[in-house]
Amino acid sequence: MSRPVPLRWLVTGAGGMLGQELTAALGAAGERQVTAVDRAALDVTDAAAVRAAVAGNDVVVNCAAYTNVDGAEGEPDRAEAVNGHAVGLLAEACGRGGARLLQLSTDYVLPGTSPEPQPEHAPTGPANAYGRSKLLGERLLAERLPDAGYVVRTAWLYGEHGGNFVATMLRLAAERPGVEVVDDQYGQPTWTAPLAGQLVALGRAAAAGEAPPGVYHGTAAGRTTWYGLARAVFTHAGLDPERVRPTTTAAFPRPAARPASSVLSHARWAEAGMAVQPDWEESLTEALRRPAFQELIAKAQG
Repeated sequence: MSRPVPLRWLVTGAGGMLGQELTAALGAAGERQVTAVDRAALDVTDAAAVRAAVAGNDVVVNCAAYTNVDGAEGEPDRAEAVNGHAVGLLAEACGRGGARLLQLSTDYVLPGTSPEPQPEHAPTGPANAYGRSKLLGERLLAERLPDAGYVVRTAWLYGEHGGNFVATMLRLAAERPGVEVVDDQYGQPTWTAPLAGQLVALGRAAAAGEAPPGVYHGTAAGRTTWYGLARAVFTHAGLDPERVRPTTTAAFPRPAARPASSVLSHARWAEAGMAVQPDWEESLTEALRRPAFQELIAKAQG
């Protein structure tokens, strides 16, 4: 696949779980002109700062986000500023400089009511403020950068850097004899490493004009419930999965509604000549070999 050599990359939100993984993946892939900025280095809601940061880059990957799903119910304006209007600012800046923009989004922009895997063109309909804020970002990107804007929706993300469900299960395994986990929400546990690899490949293809703009679903293959994921974590960590007990969403009410199904389909990767991610359990097995998870496993095994 032909591409400009070398590419100049900007990664926003580089201090987060995915941002750190992506920055490492770019280095491992031989991309040497990478500018990685965290929240302290770049306020993505500051138009002038965004224009200055984007200038001179070929590919911008926006990992910056307001991620507190329940918190967004109480401060929707803040969520929309970061997840919505800031994307519009990035899209405008990329348009001026001729850069491609890869925007990380979420399954929460969809209603989450269908048991079938949802395609990239499925009707949107967020059930909470967080989803509405991310959908605003998708729409502003499509309006302001229609020919060079890429939305990558992901879900149930976990990794070594930062808090996530897999790490939480391992910590609880060290602290409690058992845990209760909901068994009526379906999704695709997605490890940051293969997602970061997809973002590198998509950015290269986009810069080369070899990937059509629009929506891509960046989640693992297969499906399970949070309960199924928790049992898999215990099993692959050498712990007794019977310590995990099923429960319902209704038993753990939250400020923000959660979708019953976050299962996404992945057809558009084939259009860009790229592979989908592995099955979620295959990725989980590999992820648990990483040092940060091995440390948690050692504590859980006691």
